[in-house]
Amino acid sequence: MKKFLFLGFTIVFSNVITGQTNLFEHPDFDEIAENHKIIGVIPFEASVTLRPKHMKDISPEKLKRMEESEGESIQMAMHSWFLQRKKRGTLKVDVQSPYTTNAKLKKAGVTFENYDTFTPLELAKILKVDAIIMGTFETNKPMSEEASVVVGLLVGFWGPTHSATINLNIYNAQDGELLVNYNKKVRGSLGSDNDQLVNRVMRKASRRIAYTK
Repeated sequence: MKKFLFLGFTIVFSNVITGQTNLFEHPDFDEIAENHKIIGVIPFEASVTLRPKHMKDISPEKLKRMEESEGESIQMAMHSWFLQRKKRGTLKVDVQSPYTTNAKLKKAGVTFENYDTFTPLELAKILKVDAIIMGTFETNKPMSEEASVVVGLLVGFWGPTHSATINLNIYNAQDGELLVNYNKKVRGSLGSDNDQLVNRVMRKASRRIAYTK
Protein backbone atom coordinates (compact mmCIF):
# COMPACT_ATOMS: atom_id res chain seq x y z
CA MET A 1 0.00 0.00 0.00
CA LYS A 2 1.57 3.27 -1.06
CA LYS A 3 2.04 6.01 1.50
CA PHE A 4 -0.39 8.89 1.54
CA LEU A 5 1.27 12.13 0.46
CA PHE A 6 0.45 15.51 1.93
CA LEU A 7 0.84 18.76 -0.04
CA GLY A 8 0.46 22.25 1.31
CA PHE A 9 -2.56 23.29 -0.65
CA THR A 10 -5.67 24.60 1.08
CA ILE A 11 -9.11 23.98 -0.38
CA VAL A 12 -12.21 25.83 0.82
CA PHE A 13 -15.50 23.97 1.15
CA SER A 14 -18.47 25.75 -0.46
CA ASN A 15 -21.94 25.39 -1.89
CA VAL A 16 -22.64 21.74 -1.19
CA ILE A 17 -26.16 20.45 -1.61
CA THR A 18 -27.27 17.13 -0.21
CA GLY A 19 -28.15 14.55 -2.81
CA GLN A 20 -29.51 11.05 -2.67
CA THR A 21 -28.99 9.08 0.55
CA ASN A 22 -29.52 5.36 1.22
CA LEU A 23 -28.89 3.64 4.54
CA PHE A 24 -29.02 -0.04 5.53
CA GLU A 25 -28.44 -1.12 9.12
CA HIS A 26 -28.24 -4.70 10.38
CA PRO A 27 -31.14 -5.27 12.81
CA ASP A 28 -28.71 -6.63 15.44
CA PHE A 29 -25.99 -4.02 14.91
CA ASP A 30 -26.31 -2.54 18.41
CA GLU A 31 -26.00 -5.95 20.03
CA ILE A 32 -23.09 -7.04 17.82
CA ALA A 33 -21.22 -3.77 18.37
CA GLU A 34 -21.25 -4.22 22.14
CA ASN A 35 -18.41 -6.74 21.79
CA HIS A 36 -16.31 -4.56 19.45
CA LYS A 37 -13.19 -2.96 20.90
CA ILE A 38 -11.29 -1.76 17.82
CA ILE A 39 -12.21 -1.06 14.20
CA GLY A 40 -10.10 -0.45 11.11
CA VAL A 41 -10.62 1.72 8.02
CA ILE A 42 -9.45 0.38 4.64
CA PRO A 43 -8.46 2.81 1.84
CA PHE A 44 -11.56 3.31 -0.26
CA GLU A 45 -11.73 2.17 -3.88
CA ALA A 46 -11.90 5.47 -5.75
CA SER A 47 -12.88 6.38 -9.28
CA VAL A 48 -12.08 9.79 -10.79
CA THR A 49 -13.75 10.87 -14.02
CA LEU A 50 -12.41 14.01 -15.71
CA ARG A 51 -13.72 15.83 -18.73
CA PRO A 52 -12.64 14.15 -22.01
CA LYS A 53 -10.49 17.11 -23.06
CA HIS A 54 -8.54 16.86 -19.81
CA MET A 55 -8.17 13.09 -19.86
CA LYS A 56 -5.81 13.34 -22.84
CA ASP A 57 -3.36 15.37 -20.77
CA ILE A 58 -3.14 12.80 -17.99
CA SER A 59 -1.44 9.43 -18.38
CA PRO A 60 -3.12 6.25 -17.11
CA GLU A 61 -0.42 6.10 -14.42
CA LYS A 62 -1.23 9.63 -13.21
CA LEU A 63 -4.94 8.89 -13.19
CA LYS A 64 -4.33 5.67 -11.25
CA ARG A 65 -2.26 7.55 -8.68
CA MET A 66 -4.97 10.20 -8.36
CA GLU A 67 -7.53 7.50 -7.65
CA GLU A 68 -5.25 5.90 -5.07
CA SER A 69 -4.79 9.31 -3.46
CA GLU A 70 -8.55 9.78 -3.29
CA GLY A 71 -9.02 6.39 -1.65
CA GLU A 72 -6.29 7.05 0.90
CA SER A 73 -7.64 10.53 1.57
CA ILE A 74 -11.09 9.15 2.40
CA GLN A 75 -9.44 6.61 4.72
CA MET A 76 -7.48 9.35 6.51
CA ALA A 77 -10.50 11.63 6.74
CA MET A 78 -12.66 8.82 8.14
CA HIS A 79 -10.02 7.99 10.74
CA SER A 80 -9.76 11.67 11.69
CA TRP A 81 -13.54 11.87 12.12
CA PHE A 82 -13.55 8.91 14.52
CA LEU A 83 -10.59 10.33 16.48
CA GLN A 84 -12.46 13.58 17.01
CA ARG A 85 -15.41 11.66 18.44
CA LYS A 86 -13.02 9.65 20.63
CA LYS A 87 -11.57 12.87 22.00
CA ARG A 88 -15.05 14.15 22.79
CA GLY A 89 -15.89 10.93 24.60
CA THR A 90 -18.66 10.01 22.16
CA LEU A 91 -16.98 7.00 20.52
CA LYS A 92 -17.28 3.59 22.15
CA VAL A 93 -14.44 1.86 20.26
CA ASP A 94 -10.81 2.49 19.34
CA VAL A 95 -9.75 3.07 15.73
CA GLN A 96 -6.64 1.51 14.27
CA SER A 97 -4.13 3.98 12.82
CA PRO A 98 -4.22 4.07 9.00
CA TYR A 99 -0.44 3.68 8.98
CA THR A 100 -0.76 0.45 10.99
CA THR A 101 -3.63 -0.69 8.77
CA ASN A 102 -1.75 -0.03 5.54
CA ALA A 103 1.46 -1.62 6.83
CA LYS A 104 -0.40 -4.81 7.77
CA LEU A 105 -2.11 -4.90 4.39
CA LYS A 106 1.19 -4.43 2.59
CA LYS A 107 2.87 -7.22 4.57
CA ALA A 108 -0.04 -9.52 3.68
CA GLY A 109 0.32 -8.68 -0.01
CA VAL A 110 -2.86 -6.61 -0.22
CA THR A 111 -2.62 -3.76 -2.74
CA PHE A 112 -4.94 -1.33 -4.52
CA GLU A 113 -4.85 -3.67 -7.49
CA ASN A 114 -5.92 -6.84 -5.69
CA TYR A 115 -7.62 -5.95 -2.43
CA ASP A 116 -11.06 -6.54 -3.93
CA THR A 117 -10.08 -10.21 -4.23
CA PHE A 118 -10.02 -10.44 -0.43
CA THR A 119 -13.23 -10.87 1.51
CA PRO A 120 -14.09 -8.49 4.37
CA LEU A 121 -13.58 -11.44 6.73
CA GLU A 122 -10.07 -12.03 5.39
CA LEU A 123 -9.17 -8.35 5.60
CA ALA A 124 -10.43 -8.12 9.18
CA LYS A 125 -8.28 -11.09 10.18
CA ILE A 126 -5.22 -9.49 8.59
CA LEU A 127 -5.82 -6.29 10.53
CA LYS A 128 -6.84 -8.07 13.76
CA VAL A 129 -9.79 -5.76 14.34
CA ASP A 130 -13.40 -6.38 15.34
CA ALA A 131 -14.90 -4.63 12.33
CA ILE A 132 -13.69 -2.95 9.17
CA ILE A 133 -14.92 0.09 7.28
CA MET A 134 -14.42 0.07 3.54
CA GLY A 135 -16.21 1.21 0.42
CA THR A 136 -16.11 3.12 -2.84
CA PHE A 137 -15.81 6.77 -3.77
CA GLU A 138 -16.68 8.30 -7.14
CA THR A 139 -16.10 11.88 -8.21
CA ASN A 140 -15.87 13.80 -11.46
CA LYS A 141 -13.21 16.06 -9.97
CA PRO A 142 -10.40 15.12 -7.54
CA MET A 143 -11.08 16.31 -4.01
CA SER A 144 -7.95 15.24 -2.12
CA GLU A 145 -5.16 17.81 -1.93
CA GLU A 146 -2.58 15.77 -3.81
CA ALA A 147 -4.89 14.77 -6.65
CA SER A 148 -6.30 18.28 -7.06
CA VAL A 149 -2.84 19.79 -7.32
CA VAL A 150 -1.83 17.20 -9.93
CA VAL A 151 -4.82 18.09 -12.10
CA GLY A 152 -4.22 21.81 -11.71
CA LEU A 153 -0.56 21.56 -12.65
CA LEU A 154 -1.08 19.21 -15.57
CA VAL A 155 -4.10 20.70 -17.27
CA GLY A 156 -4.52 24.06 -15.56
CA PHE A 157 -8.06 23.16 -14.58
CA TRP A 158 -9.54 23.97 -11.19
CA GLY A 159 -13.19 23.89 -12.20
CA PRO A 160 -16.21 22.85 -10.17
CA THR A 161 -16.80 19.52 -8.51
CA HIS A 162 -20.22 18.66 -9.87
CA SER A 163 -20.81 15.53 -7.84
CA ALA A 164 -19.26 12.96 -5.53
CA THR A 165 -20.73 9.69 -4.29
CA ILE A 166 -19.47 7.77 -1.27
CA ASN A 167 -20.57 4.23 -0.52
CA LEU A 168 -19.56 3.13 2.99
CA ASN A 169 -19.72 -0.41 4.37
CA ILE A 170 -19.06 -1.72 7.88
CA TYR A 171 -18.41 -5.47 8.20
CA ASN A 172 -18.27 -7.62 11.30
CA ALA A 173 -14.89 -9.34 11.66
CA GLN A 174 -16.26 -12.49 13.28
CA ASP A 175 -18.38 -13.62 10.35
CA GLY A 176 -17.94 -11.00 7.60
CA GLU A 177 -21.57 -9.91 7.99
CA LEU A 178 -22.55 -6.51 6.58
CA LEU A 179 -23.55 -4.29 9.49
CA VAL A 180 -24.05 -0.95 7.74
CA ASN A 181 -24.25 0.28 4.17
CA TYR A 182 -24.46 4.03 3.71
CA ASN A 183 -24.60 5.57 0.25
CA LYS A 184 -24.65 9.32 -0.16
CA LYS A 185 -24.30 11.66 -3.12
CA VAL A 186 -23.34 15.30 -2.67
CA ARG A 187 -23.09 18.16 -5.11
CA GLY A 188 -21.01 21.29 -4.87
CA SER A 189 -18.03 23.20 -6.21
CA LEU A 190 -14.27 22.69 -6.06
CA GLY A 191 -13.26 23.33 -2.51
CA SER A 192 -15.09 20.24 -1.22
CA ASP A 193 -12.10 18.53 0.37
CA ASN A 194 -12.42 14.99 1.64
CA ASP A 195 -12.21 15.88 5.34
CA GLN A 196 -15.26 18.08 5.05
CA LEU A 197 -17.01 15.64 2.75
CA VAL A 198 -16.60 12.87 5.34
CA ASN A 199 -17.72 15.20 8.13
CA ARG A 200 -20.88 15.95 6.17
CA VAL A 201 -21.54 12.31 5.37
CA MET A 202 -20.84 11.02 8.88
CA ARG A 203 -22.83 13.74 10.61
CA LYS A 204 -26.02 12.00 9.57
CA ALA A 205 -24.74 8.43 9.43
CA SER A 206 -23.42 8.62 13.00
CA ARG A 207 -26.96 8.82 14.31
CA ARG A 208 -27.46 5.24 13.16
CA ILE A 209 -23.99 3.84 13.85
CA ALA A 210 -23.78 1.92 17.11
CA TYR A 211 -20.21 3.02 17.81
CA THR A 212 -21.20 6.61 18.62
CA LYS A 213 -23.06 7.82 21.68
